[in-house]
Amino acid sequence: MRRMQTWRWVPAAVLLAMGGMAGVTAGRADDLRISSWDARSNLMFRTADTSCANHHYRVECATSLVSAAWSTVRTVGGVGAGTCVTNGVPMDTDSIFYRVVATSNSNAFVDGAYMAVDISGGTNATSYPVTYYRTMADVPGGVNIDAYKTTIILMRLISNGTFTMGFRSTDYPGTRNDLHQVTLTKDFYIGVFEVTQRQWELVMGKKPSNFNNATCYQMRPVEKVSYYEIRENPNNSAISPNWPATNTVHADSFMGKLRAKTGLTGFDLPTESQWEYACRAGTTTALNSGQNLTNTSSDTRMDAVGRYRYNGGYVGGMTVPAQDCTTANGTAVAGSYLANAWGLYDMHGNVWELCLDQYGNYPGTVTDPKGTASGIGRVVRGGGWAYTSEYCRSAYRDGRDADYRFIYNGFQACCVPTGP
Repeated sequence: MRRMQTWRWVPAAVLLAMGGMAGVTAGRADDLRISSWDARSNLMFRTADTSCANHHYRVECATSLVSAAWSTVRTVGGVGAGTCVTNGVPMDTDSIFYRVVATSNSNAFVDGAYMAVDISGGTNATSYPVTYYRTMADVPGGVNIDAYKTTIILMRLISNGTFTMGFRSTDYPGTRNDLHQVTLTKDFYIGVFEVTQRQWELVMGKKPSNFNNATCYQMRPVEKVSYYEIRENPNNSAISPNWPATNTVHADSFMGKLRAKTGLTGFDLPTESQWEYACRAGTTTALNSGQNLTNTSSDTRMDAVGRYRYNGGYVGGMTVPAQDCTTANGTAVAGSYLANAWGLYDMHGNVWELCLDQYGNYPGTVTDPKGTASGIGRVVRGGGWAYTSEYCRSAYRDGRDADYRFIYNGFQACCVPTGP
């Protein structure tokens, strides 16, 4: 790695004035400043020495001062006032420029309510540009357009909180309670949509899915990908140690490539608790539409929120669709059904979504759980196109072998903003 011997250019921190956002205080351009380089290729600066408790920043780089394409080097939330922050930065070019973009005193990660990762450069791209949007209204074109199901991974910020996780006796007649309280202390981004076939193809250079109709495959969720391929060894084997012992991912896995090309080391699958918290979006019902089920097989309430066996999944209710079927059967185009209150689609049905956790018993009251230390396979949530309504509810959980490529299994991307 080439080390910078002299100052190139590092601007004073650029402060984003987040007008209208509760709890955000904009500062002067000199509130943040670059202190120094050191011999280890680190960028150092000090946060504003104010009464603000939380400073959130993003370090960006570009090869030109007039570049429109600033790439994210690192994103960090919740840094105290007057704090010296040190960031490792890439030094593989003689003409690289850095800037710090920051806001302060927010209860949430203030880079924006949405994060968009541009993967249009595909496997040959050296980086994937990351853009943040403050509100849904700021997302170009609206959240449910084709670009966010093909060339851009759009993610929604979910603020931390406490919720009651698990089965409820009200989910449908005759079921039982199996509940515990979970507290999540960290905000996290999660995909607005399940990762699609085109998105997998751009990142990994492969088309593994069963439903391969040439005219409509791109915006269907990717399936027939395993837990190992998503985050561990793309040759479909484990790395050691792996989750929950460590959050390490393989460099050639889907998550490994996203981490390397965005500079965001928080990319991974969601934990099971993060998944259910995001799916429910504050609801306590079987479905995140605020409704419970009256039938565990075919239920009109399920029809509105996701693709399952009885609204197009199977042909005639029982016949498995052909590989080249249109989206009338099998998987649906991402975002074809109602979003939940937090703007997330397809949390019910379409494909089962893999989570980080090993499949085992629920814990009791817990904070930031990582699941069991050992278990049978990995957790899947949300049900799928071939399953009945009972399996698609918010609380239902199952397990899959980590090396299993299954025509019912897909996933959503998650990203936890990382600290210094």
